Amino acid sequence: MSTEARNPSTVAIDTWPARQAIEAILSEDLVGVRAALAVSADLAGLVEEAHTRLCAGGRVHYFGAGASGRLAFVDATESRPTFGIADAFAWHFPGGSAALLDSAIDAEDEGAAGIADAADVGAGDLAIGLSASGSTGYVRGALAEARRVGAFTALISTQSGAALSTEVDCAIEAATGAEALTGSTRLKAGTATKVMINAFSTAVMIRGGRTWSNLMTHLVATNTKLDERAVRILVMATERPEHECRDLLAACDHDLPAALTAALTGADPQAARAALEAGGGVRAAVRLLS
Repeated sequence: MSTEARNPSTVAIDTWPARQAIEAILSEDLVGVRAALAVSADLAGLVEEAHTRLCAGGRVHYFGAGASGRLAFVDATESRPTFGIADAFAWHFPGGSAALLDSAIDAEDEGAAGIADAADVGAGDLAIGLSASGSTGYVRGALAEARRVGAFTALISTQSGAALSTEVDCAIEAATGAEALTGSTRLKAGTATKVMINAFSTAVMIRGGRTWSNLMTHLVATNTKLDERAVRILVMATERPEHECRDLLAACDHDLPAALTAALTGADPQAARAALEAGGGVRAAVRLLS
């Protein structure tokens, strides 16, 4: 596998000053980002599949072990505060929460664990396996079970010609090649995986109407920083004075989408919420009320 090959450009990395080593590692990360960019059309197709399934009540399930699985965990858990959606993205990691914190609990080869963890997947869902090598046993078991129940299955890997690519409905291979540190796929393979799933989940939420322009309209304000961000978003979107935006947010019980819809249309909070409940996000609600 190319992800396990030795990188000829870094064979002397242990003799280099720290800055030279860092520059080499970061240069390889750029290779990973370019590899991710090269598969953007494939990711866009997966976004449309996810959007269709979410609109029909389905979910997106991530299955991954090691660095790939931990990156999936971060993406899934960050989606709720960023986009105000509680259960659209589910994460699955071999060994569960305990294994996330303790790398000595290593069940990535256990296909049976993947099968068991895929018990939550339904026919209307999208199951995405994340594997740098494209051959992880846990991911194989999970995707096989998801396919058995009729779910749409996808693989995101950093290996060209990955073993699991023939076993899924959609295979996305961002070939990153040899790492700066041989076999350490938490480096540029991990970087490529992170930017791919970040772009995927963000585009899914944009497609679902959970932004206005490039503003996060559905964020969940769980702390002071996010409270202030909600105010700034309303100011930027409406160009109204800050004090007016604070008053409007208060009048809407700090429901940012409702406040923004009300500000853009002149509707009262109740009408704004009703328009939002029709689906499609703030832009669709504004069209409905205009």
